[in-house]
Amino acid sequence: MLTRVIDFFINLDLSSEYADILVKILILCAVILASYLVDLISKKILLTVITGVVKKTKTSWDDILVDSGLFARIAHIAPVLVLYFALPYILPVKSALEDLIQRLLLAYMTGIILMVANSFLTAVNTIYSTYKISKNRPIKGYLQIVKVFLSIIAIILIITTILNKSPFGLLSGIGALSAVIMLIFKDSILGLVAAIQLSGNDMVRIGDWITVPAHGADGDVIDIKLQTVTIQNFDKTIVNVPIYSLVSSSFKNWRGMSESDGRRIKRHLNIDMNTIRFCSEEMIDRFKKIDLLGDYIAAKQHEIDEDNSANRANTSEMINGRRMTNLGVFRAYIEAYLRKHNKINKNMTFLVRQLQPTEKGISLELYVFSTDQDWAVYESIQADIFDHLLAAISFFDLSVYQAVSGLDVRSGLNKNHSNSLA
Repeated sequence: MLTRVIDFFINLDLSSEYADILVKILILCAVILASYLVDLISKKILLTVITGVVKKTKTSWDDILVDSGLFARIAHIAPVLVLYFALPYILPVKSALEDLIQRLLLAYMTGIILMVANSFLTAVNTIYSTYKISKNRPIKGYLQIVKVFLSIIAIILIITTILNKSPFGLLSGIGALSAVIMLIFKDSILGLVAAIQLSGNDMVRIGDWITVPAHGADGDVIDIKLQTVTIQNFDKTIVNVPIYSLVSSSFKNWRGMSESDGRRIKRHLNIDMNTIRFCSEEMIDRFKKIDLLGDYIAAKQHEIDEDNSANRANTSEMINGRRMTNLGVFRAYIEAYLRKHNKINKNMTFLVRQLQPTEKGISLELYVFSTDQDWAVYESIQADIFDHLLAAISFFDLSVYQAVSGLDVRSGLNKNHSNSLA
């Protein structure tokens, strides 16, 4: 066929040399035109048809495959194949140039296949993320490992194809440089090991609230990658924590609290110890009028009277025998108030306890759990409880310890100055 075309141009009074060059130019133009048409058909027509069919289906995974660019990258292979198989017609005589171009085209196709594989793996992760199990068992880190492995293989194949060498010879040379490779990919290797440990032990999931003080991270996990865990702090800043540091050092995961039936309230009131005293008859009568304490006062007083009678205590002095104190009654009031509170979980740890007295007074600590774990609601519940207790403490002839401020000093000085003038 080519001989006939060359003869045709020779018959037009062209020399055989120019006729041969002209034929090659025409073949080259034809191949370029064919590559363009194939590229146009694969990208514009086939992709349009595939996208139209996918959009009509009820499943979502095929839409994800299209959106990932998988088919668009596959379409890049078609024009390269046209050039590869048409090359012998452009260069009929086997030459070093033809061999080099073919190897470059093969290397290019290897790169395209790598991009297609990466798009497919990305689509697999996106499809997997639509299932509930993805929050407990993310696979993004594993897919990134596969991508790295495929990239290494593709790079080796590209290099050996261009150099026209055996890939096994290059691999044997790389073996001698294993120490250097280990150093270069140290973070990736550590990340791989850490990712397997985190996933295998279910230590971190996407959506978990974790605290990593060493990295200034306190927020929700939004992504888990091969080398980093991305955390969005509550102030909306983003922190990328090396995944290996979560294994090598400590961090706090609040998932247990989120999945439980309550959120812990652990806060205390500092009581001024100078205001603690035995309850007088007047105080007891006053406390009986408090709805939450009526039954407690009656039962406690009966218990105390029986104990004092059995021990023949001289109750003419308040220090003798057993007596109620305003602090003890206030503690009982707090417990009764919390038990009646509909936002406190009574089935979890429930304590109202005294802590060690300090220079700031004696502390009454509340150790209970709210029924709502939402941060804003939880803070509101906690604030409402302590608003009430701070307002109620004066009914028990107690006062909250508060350090002396500059205003207290000035008020005292002004008062003394007024008294001296009087």
